[in-house]
Amino acid sequence: MLHTEDIAIRRLLLSGNFGLEKEMLRITPDGHLAQSPHPFSQDEPNITRDFCEIQVEINTPVFKSVHDAVECLCDITERISRKLDGGELLWPFSNPPYIRCEEEIPVAQFHGSQAWKTDYRNYLSGRYGRYMMTLSGIHFNYSFAGDLLRRNYEVETGIHMEQGEENVDYRRYESELYLKLAEKLTAYGWVVTVLTAASPVMDSSFPNAATGMASVRCSEKGYWNTFTPTFDYSSLEDYVDSIVHYVNNGSIATPSELYYPVRLKPRGENTLERLRSYGVNHIELRTIDLNPLNKAGVDERDVAFIQLLMVWLASQADITLTHQQQLQAISNYHLAAHFSLTDTSVIGVDGSRQTLADATVCILDEMAAFYDSLGIDVRAVLDFQKRKITDSVHCRYADIIMQKYGSDFVRKALEGISTSKDKNKKRLYFVNSKQYIRKCANYLE
Repeated sequence: MLHTEDIAIRRLLLSGNFGLEKEMLRITPDGHLAQSPHPFSQDEPNITRDFCEIQVEINTPVFKSVHDAVECLCDITERISRKLDGGELLWPFSNPPYIRCEEEIPVAQFHGSQAWKTDYRNYLSGRYGRYMMTLSGIHFNYSFAGDLLRRNYEVETGIHMEQGEENVDYRRYESELYLKLAEKLTAYGWVVTVLTAASPVMDSSFPNAATGMASVRCSEKGYWNTFTPTFDYSSLEDYVDSIVHYVNNGSIATPSELYYPVRLKPRGENTLERLRSYGVNHIELRTIDLNPLNKAGVDERDVAFIQLLMVWLASQADITLTHQQQLQAISNYHLAAHFSLTDTSVIGVDGSRQTLADATVCILDEMAAFYDSLGIDVRAVLDFQKRKITDSVHCRYADIIMQKYGSDFVRKALEGISTSKDKNKKRLYFVNSKQYIRKCANYLE
């Protein structure tokens, strides 16, 4: 855990590294799935595809601030939008628009040394079907600043480390800290689903279109494995062996098929071999809906909240989840995706049962007390989240979207996208005009 009683650790507590991933569908102006090839090279560093050819995926570089990460996400989204031909649009919702049939969802086509990615997607298509693959969202990747972790290591072990120094014991310590955070995030991360759920409406062309959900993709009707995995968090070796077990017994074909809300990742290529050999570099939370009310697809305050949640959890006493508690934790993620905050309850690690509203407010209050005790002012972010519960009709994304798009979902959404795109064109023209005038002025000088 993080030793916040140490002054140096308090000073470094909110220093960290952020990376965001965003999935979006390319669609035609009439609200159907585009059928054109992916418009970017497969060697493009920040833009690729997820499951299907029309599901654009953005991977931002790593940033040291929430603002820069979200701004980058916004900039790349605009770049993709400008690249699209034939009037194509980027669909800003987690739930897809009209889908005529499953064959209209084309598997992503990779070539050359990456051709195996297409083979893997064809396997997923056969196992899970293609409809679920159209559900899109945002993944949050985070790592604590190196200075923070090194100081925490010194406080915990009494061993002084020089700047930039690392050793086997330190790397093991670092991985174990992330491992225990993953366990705590498994138990409490459902609160992010409550606060970022933004997909309560779905077109009837989606098979067995879910109702009564605030986030379809995070609910029990969303994209999950056919079983609920559990892990051994005793050590990184044991954790990796837990995943290998599911591959060896045929439950999944590869580790990437493990559709779990929390993932631990190594630096560089994301493989179990690298994770085992080099340890954990960062942690990923995969349960954020696309927010169609925000230009970037995610609000800065939500990204900041997830960091605050992770830092708070990392500063709390470690927990050890039993097999049954891990199963309940994933059930809580499903329940947190339900629309009603007062008719749905989650069960805590201590076995207590609370409504989603009460349990969420309880976590927010504990976080506020924690940061207040350290003299760290994060009230604006936490109050923003709390208003989603206390004034859900006006402040909760799922409620706003239900009111705005609850009937004739795709048609109303298309009207909003077209208007927004026209505004962006005018804004871009205005910016370019200013740049042109500035160049002329420089030339005349």
